[in-house]
Amino acid sequence: MQNRKLGRNAEHRKALLRNLATSLIIAGRIETTEHKALELRSVVDELITLAKRNDLHARRQAAKKMFNVVANEETGQLALQKLFDELGPRYAERQGGYTRVLKTSVRRGDAAPMAIIELV
Repeated sequence: MQNRKLGRNAEHRKALLRNLATSLIIAGRIETTEHKALELRSVVDELITLAKRNDLHARRQAAKKMFNVVANEETGQLALQKLFDELGPRYAERQGGYTRVLKTSVRRGDAAPMAIIELV
């Protein structure tokens, strides 16, 4: 599959996907444009595959591909911790396809096709 540029340069696109991946891991479900959701799917699937390995090298590689912000205000759990402590074991038996993209409506301002991406 050809990578989408999403109307951004390489640095901006990388930061966008890191932000979206972190938000999806924290919330479990986000709404964005359809093209961003389709591109984000491969990034998040790769992160969860790394979390299933659960070793130090995989943790470092995942840390490079997402921002490490607080995922749970009450416990102070970080997004990287949530990825490796909750999502990795949850998908241990699954062989891929960790996300689902549901097409919704069009955005009112510019008629961009919207979609919801969620963890299965």
